[in-house]
Amino acid sequence: MSELPSPQTPLYHHPLPALENWLVQLGASRQRDNPCLWDLHRPEWSAQIELEVEELKVSWHHDGQVSVRHFPYGLSRADAEAVILAGP
Repeated sequence: MSELPSPQTPLYHHPLPALENWLVQLGASRQRDNPCLWDLHRPEWSAQIELEVEELKVSWHHDGQVSVRHFPYGLSRADAEAVILAGP
C-alpha cells in the first residue's frame, strides 16, 4: 500500500495507489468491473465515488434520493474526506 501524503495535500499530488489506499481506509470498496468506481456504505446513506479524469464525483444515496457533487482534485484530502463523510 502506498503511504499517504499530508491530509492538507491536494488530491492531484497523490499518486493513484495513495488515493486507492485512502479510499480503502475510508471503508470504500472498488467495483470489480470498473476500477474507477468505489462504493462506500454508512448506516444512514451510501455513496459511489468515481475517480474521473478532471474531478472526483460523489453520488450519495439516501431515502430513495441521489445527490451528486463534483470536487476538483485541487481540494485537499482532508477537505474531500470531510465532504464525503458528511453525507448528502
